[in-house]
Amino acid sequence: MSKFIAYGAIYALLGVALGAFGAHGLEGKITERMLEVYETGVRYQMYHALGLLLIGAVADRLGHTGLVAWAGRLLQAGIIIFSGSLYVLSLTGFTKLGIVTPLGGVAFIAGWGLLIAAALKRGKTS
Repeated sequence: MSKFIAYGAIYALLGVALGAFGAHGLEGKITERMLEVYETGVRYQMYHALGLLLIGAVADRLGHTGLVAWAGRLLQAGIIIFSGSLYVLSLTGFTKLGIVTPLGGVAFIAGWGLLIAAALKRGKTS
């Protein structure tokens, strides 16, 4: 599960870099609304990068590695689909991609749900 710590750190690093790019490189180049969309992508990427770090840190303690691993995979999928679609939307104006953004949100919700399930199962066995 230490791979989730590495993935979380990579996504956090990219989140900081993308956030700096948005704050310094995009201001005045895209509309204020699209800058907000971009910032939402960065914010959710950072939240879920921290979630991946958490998963990596607590995975051994929780056991139920299948649930925990799928939680991590779903958070990664959410980052790619949700945040990625917002980046593309804000930078290109390609609005049709917005249809997949909610799928990334569902992946986030499902990932956190699986982490909850793993924690509750751990509580029953300890």
